[in-house]
Amino acid sequence: MRPLRPAPVLLLALLICSLARAATPVDEVPLSPSERALHVLNRLGYGPRPGALEEVEQMGVARYIDQQLHPERIPLPADLQARLEALPALEMTTSQLFVDYGPPSFNPKASKEEQQVARQRAPRELTPQFHMARLLQATESPRQLEEVMTEFWANHFNLFEGKDWVRYWVGDYEKNAIRPYALGHFRDLLGAVAHHPAMLYYLDNWLSSGVGTPGARGRFKGLNENYARELMELHTLGVDVGYQQADVITLARILSGWTIDVDAMKAGAAPFSFNAQRHDAAPKVFLGKPLATSGYQEGEAALDILASHPSTARFISTQLVQYFVSDQPDPALVQKLAQSFLSTRGDIRAVLKTLFDSPQFWARSNYQTQFKTPYQFVVSSLRASDTTVRNGKPVSGALAQFGMPLYGWLTPEGYKYSQAAWLNPDALLRRINFAGGLAGGKSPIARLEGAPQPTDSEARPPDPQQLLRTLGPAITPQAVARIDTAPANQRTALILGSPDFMKR
Repeated sequence: MRPLRPAPVLLLALLICSLARAATPVDEVPLSPSERALHVLNRLGYGPRPGALEEVEQMGVARYIDQQLHPERIPLPADLQARLEALPALEMTTSQLFVDYGPPSFNPKASKEEQQVARQRAPRELTPQFHMARLLQATESPRQLEEVMTEFWANHFNLFEGKDWVRYWVGDYEKNAIRPYALGHFRDLLGAVAHHPAMLYYLDNWLSSGVGTPGARGRFKGLNENYARELMELHTLGVDVGYQQADVITLARILSGWTIDVDAMKAGAAPFSFNAQRHDAAPKVFLGKPLATSGYQEGEAALDILASHPSTARFISTQLVQYFVSDQPDPALVQKLAQSFLSTRGDIRAVLKTLFDSPQFWARSNYQTQFKTPYQFVVSSLRASDTTVRNGKPVSGALAQFGMPLYGWLTPEGYKYSQAAWLNPDALLRRINFAGGLAGGKSPIARLEGAPQPTDSEARPPDPQQLLRTLGPAITPQAVARIDTAPANQRTALILGSPDFMKR
């Protein structure tokens, strides 16, 4: 994308000074109606689109929040549904994806060159569709909280699409293991993730076998602790909360035999399988509780224990407060959310309602204070400028340049959401350049891949006055005054590249 020309060095210096300045105490003046509308659009979603501020202010934030907490009541635009349906990879089952794109499609008699071409089909054909599906829904869907929570949980239960078979399944994982449960019960979400072949493969549980079991041979020989450890440390309990390495080993023994049945997939059946021949059948005590079940049901019982554990309630609540309120979570609010989590048996919708009803969420000291991640910045830029994504590749490319590629974090902990993780001069300059690309009205994002670049007369750059109306109080009067002194053709870039727009 062509770099932005209007005084990028000066703008970068201003950005660094503005964003790196230590936070100062502010008077807790209640947010105005327009500020409240902006706050929910920024925190429950990816920022306003044209007309959204006025719409939310008119209906009231309480009604908007209730609407967002029940996305099934919000109809999807016909154009968005049609564009999603035009992505054939989203309609394929995990077994079809594996057979059509995975190892079964590699002809063992083919040359190395032919096999390499076959292996390149998934990144060439599947990956762009999975990325486009995420971007379309984030930018176009009116179910913004559902999109935010889908991203939140996909990051919480992180996968790396570059790990071999994960690439075939990452789209289905998000569509069928994450999205349907994003506002449901945590135990259902945890179970859907645990059974999905993408997670079984990513963290190697499909290879795990009980020591000395009849099926423990070849590549399935030996107990693998990877998934058990991350299930406890990253997915549920958190770290340093009292469990021991022995508990990790016990959980790995409990989950031994939870695997992927390749032969079943070739026959068109679902990939998850419990292999009793590879399961450690000895009695077990997990987190101090003797398991009364056996075989496959041991795994379900362990998930029940983890999902209802007080440490899980605190860990999940802390992450939600960090995402929606502040990088430094208020312990009192965390405790309040954890109580809601436990009393409702992990009802995510109820926990979020508690959060959105809290005084901390509405405090002026937490308003427009969170630094946007690269993903939040890119999606909010596209929404604010009313840019329709016709070509997802340049968006994916920009996110990769920003250090936050879709499904691209290698290790299981996922991306950080804090300002400390993303505020640096190089990242800011890249954001300025991205803003400049959108401001010119010729961005490849807005046209189909391969379509010619519009001429100067054909270009339709965003109108800076419309953009300022869209963003409302997000851009302070002082910033507007400075922007108004710039040449007209630079104002849109200055708005999207401003310190104010970097915050949510």
